[in-house]
Amino acid sequence: MPGVPRSRAAVAAVAVAVSCVAAGVRGGEVRLERRADRIDVSIDGRPFTSYVFRGHRKPILFPVHGPGGESLTRSWPIVADVTGEAHDHPHHESLWFTHGRVNGIDFWTSSPQAANADRRADNRIEHVAIDTAEGGADGLIEARSRWVRADDTVVCSDITRIVCAGDATSRTIDYTITIRADHGAVTLGDTKEGTMALRVATPLQLWDLDGSRGAAGTCLNSEGLRDADVWGKPARWVGVSGPMGGRSVGVAMLDHPRNLRHPTHWHARDYGLLAANPFGLHDFTGAAAGTGDYTIPAGGSLTLRYLFVFHEGDTAAAGIDSRWERWIAAGCEADR
Repeated sequence: MPGVPRSRAAVAAVAVAVSCVAAGVRGGEVRLERRADRIDVSIDGRPFTSYVFRGHRKPILFPVHGPGGESLTRSWPIVADVTGEAHDHPHHESLWFTHGRVNGIDFWTSSPQAANADRRADNRIEHVAIDTAEGGADGLIEARSRWVRADDTVVCSDITRIVCAGDATSRTIDYTITIRADHGAVTLGDTKEGTMALRVATPLQLWDLDGSRGAAGTCLNSEGLRDADVWGKPARWVGVSGPMGGRSVGVAMLDHPRNLRHPTHWHARDYGLLAANPFGLHDFTGAAAGTGDYTIPAGGSLTLRYLFVFHEGDTAAAGIDSRWERWIAAGCEADR
């Protein structure tokens, strides 16, 4: 689909993103179809994901299909009647970016079910515009949003760039978000409740929770830690895998070395949450409260970048560590 004209800087940034994805996976034709509330993404004619920008308290990617067609993210609460799914944490909506303390405001647990005296259900990340939606060897979405508190005060805004690609054995989402302090300084607070996140499908959970059935997943990070030991630890990447439909499949999230406080700490829970969070140092390390606070000065910005890999096989078989190396090397080459 045609998009708005891009500046030279924007074109260069997109080139880097596309190059990095191509280092890890290339092959399928990516098509994007714009709808009133979302952009549907398919690879070689098969559904991959949708960027849903209306109807939720923040933009989300839902569902996310693996290369075999299975949905690798939880359907609830977006789809309510999937047998065996847990109904905990209604703010865990497939794949998303928010944070639990932004100038003291909770955007993480904001959801209709979370309404209480402080009206936190009304804190939201509102869609502003789609600037680019283009398919081809890769699919590119560029969107703008604003972060709005319950009294309709705008706290900040963001620019999100999503690059999708795929081949016969894997699918990738290269997700870059730039938070802009265009309404005054922005402090991203020291809390474990954040930040770049997805909630995996039930078979990839490590254990069953709240009525879910069939959890059989395992978790591994770049430092060799497994399962519950991954929580709160710094790592370049974390992967979760398990059996679905008689095959082993998985998803990994990779942290870019230019990100704040790389390697990031991980809010990775054995009930299926996988979240990269560079801010929650008090919870993760026992540091004094506020140690993880990060302030973007008025007029400034903070860019964070992550690569999601949805793959066949377990984390080791998918070669996630090698894929991280190729992703980073491609970015360095493109920067020269």
